[in-house]
Amino acid sequence: MLRVKSLTLRVLLFATLWYAIALVTIAVVISALYRQGAERSFNDLLRAQLYNVVNSVSVGDNESLTGSPALGDLRFSQPGTGWYWLVEPLGSFNAAPLASTSLGLTNLPVPSFEEAPFDQNYERFYGMTDTFGNKLRIAETEVILDESGRAARFRVSGNLKVVEEEILGFSRRLYAVLALFGFGGLFVNAITIVFGLKPLDRARRALERIRGGEAERIEGDFPREIEPLANEINALIDSNRRIVERARMQVGNLAHSLKTPIAVLLNEARVLESPHDEVVKAQAAAMQAQVGSYLNRARIAAQRESVLSRCELEPVMERLVRVMRRLNPDKNFELAVEAGPLALGMESQDLEETLGNLLENAARHAETTVTVRARPLPAGEAGLDPGRKNWVEILVEDDGPGLDPDQIGEALKRGRRLDESKPGTGLGLSIVKEITSEYQGKLGLSRGESGGLMARLVLPGIGRDGVA
Repeated sequence: MLRVKSLTLRVLLFATLWYAIALVTIAVVISALYRQGAERSFNDLLRAQLYNVVNSVSVGDNESLTGSPALGDLRFSQPGTGWYWLVEPLGSFNAAPLASTSLGLTNLPVPSFEEAPFDQNYERFYGMTDTFGNKLRIAETEVILDESGRAARFRVSGNLKVVEEEILGFSRRLYAVLALFGFGGLFVNAITIVFGLKPLDRARRALERIRGGEAERIEGDFPREIEPLANEINALIDSNRRIVERARMQVGNLAHSLKTPIAVLLNEARVLESPHDEVVKAQAAAMQAQVGSYLNRARIAAQRESVLSRCELEPVMERLVRVMRRLNPDKNFELAVEAGPLALGMESQDLEETLGNLLENAARHAETTVTVRARPLPAGEAGLDPGRKNWVEILVEDDGPGLDPDQIGEALKRGRRLDESKPGTGLGLSIVKEITSEYQGKLGLSRGESGGLMARLVLPGIGRDGVA
């Protein structure tokens, strides 16, 4: 079954369906009522003409039917029109019948009383088709003409085509008016629904501002039905903010409590005799780096559970590149940012640590040049969360020896150093990978155009409209 996810489209769909059913029902009912009224009026017309004929015909001196009904309708004098009158003697009254000019030499058959019985006024109405193919409605009665009991059957017919044309014309006008009313009603209903759901759109934009780091709470004047939802979301944001503060406090306490023991271990390692001093110093340094890494992960996880942070990419990149140029005066650092300014949905210190590790690693292995490029990346190219519209790609490339495909997997493992001749702990790339994954991004390593190593970062971005 097809599910419509849009609330506006769903309401419009049901409103359109209801309008269609209601208007069709109204059209059928009104048409049926109008048909009944038209047929009743037609019967009344035939009845009036019937009694006009009755009043105009009598028994003459020679015991014949005499009279010339003046019905005021030329159709009774034109052949084949379906408008006839006919007076036929009954019983022993053997006079010649009288008929309208329009009937000519034809006759109208008489149905049995079982097929069309008389009513309480001794009248009956029935239909038939004449020799010209006209559908007729006939009004009939029987009247005693004189004191001798001589009687005659009086019949007047009318062509039902008149009624059908009148009903058809009325139905066309009715359908046109109802269709116009229906489209107008749907248009007004659509406008009402769109404007009625505007507060939900404002609430959505308020949430986007929170997600984009531009606001901390949902603010605005909302209707009574939406205000409780906004209040609950604000309460949830406050609760998450308290969780983040507690997490940060606990992270700080843990860092403070571990800093002193690790420092003592490092100091003690300096007075130990070889080869134990190198082992203890190396392990203590590794422990210090790992503690820092996991503390960062705890802080990022706590941050991700609450609201999304925001930082501008280009200033951070420029600052890091300036530092790297001072530290590596013999290396050339090239920086390019496409379609700037770009904003990321992450903490600035996490971005600095991520890019700093990549730049430091690239500078360590580069021959002469390190290239840093950044550009916005469509969601389809990112290959990550389809619910997020904005992503940013950062490329850090050096012109060093690079890595073979089988070496790339080893380089991302914690503590693995593929080149022991260079300084380092082997934790840089693994830290970058961990921070990137915490922000639901990805890190990829490959050989660049210059033959060196190219690190590709895909990080969550925030659009210029504040949409993540």
